[in-house]
Amino acid sequence: MAMLVDSHVHLDAPEFDADRDAVLRRAREAGVTRQIVPAIHAAGWPALREICASGDGLHPAYGLHPMYLSEHREADLAALRDWVERERPVAVGECGLDYFVEGLDHAAQQRYFDGQLRLAREFDLPVIVHARRAVDAVIASIRRVGGLRGVVHSFSGSPEQARQLWDLSFLLGLGGPVTYERARRLRKLAASMPLEFLLLETDAPDQPDANIRGQRNEPARLAAVCEAIAALREAPVDEIARITGANAHRLFRLDARAAA
Repeated sequence: MAMLVDSHVHLDAPEFDADRDAVLRRAREAGVTRQIVPAIHAAGWPALREICASGDGLHPAYGLHPMYLSEHREADLAALRDWVERERPVAVGECGLDYFVEGLDHAAQQRYFDGQLRLAREFDLPVIVHARRAVDAVIASIRRVGGLRGVVHSFSGSPEQARQLWDLSFLLGLGGPVTYERARRLRKLAASMPLEFLLLETDAPDQPDANIRGQRNEPARLAAVCEAIAALREAPVDEIARITGANAHRLFRLDARAAA
């Protein structure tokens, strides 16, 4: 199979502490050549940095996830700017808005999200965006800040929302959910969307594909996502892998990093 890039995997999660090296080996054997590893809160940035430095093809992104609002502090935005300036990650994130989980203050989420969008614009970095039950609000934020590029990961919005994001130069990340037959709207989108806007992801250890439902997910399962989308599009698996891999290289400027 052509190069596969997992555009969203939480390799620093404690679920991988016991066998992270084996997980990485299986990913390489499955053809996953690069992995983008987004952070979720400031306390996790140092460990994530060390994990990404420990192997080839592991690329950190630093951010403040909306679901971990209780762990964030206002000073974390200033600290994030220092981290981005010093570490030069491939992206800012994971950041965004989550209107699904009850009790997450919308205004506080928005402050952290806007701060990270402005930071990404300042450093000319893509943003890795979480948007759950909040796609319209995310689109409005991207438009308001302006001058941005990035990916809305685990996209679950409507075709119209997808088109608005493409018009804003944003890509969509699709993973395990697209392998479930009941996900009709998502599968229809995967079958028809312009490939230039598609990234593959696992979101491991979460969002397992249909063949391992209920189990821990891992980056090697990206091949199953690729195969499912290829089947939906009646296209060669290698073509989907090649194009989505090239999209990831372009968005995150991975070729320039390899040459540095």
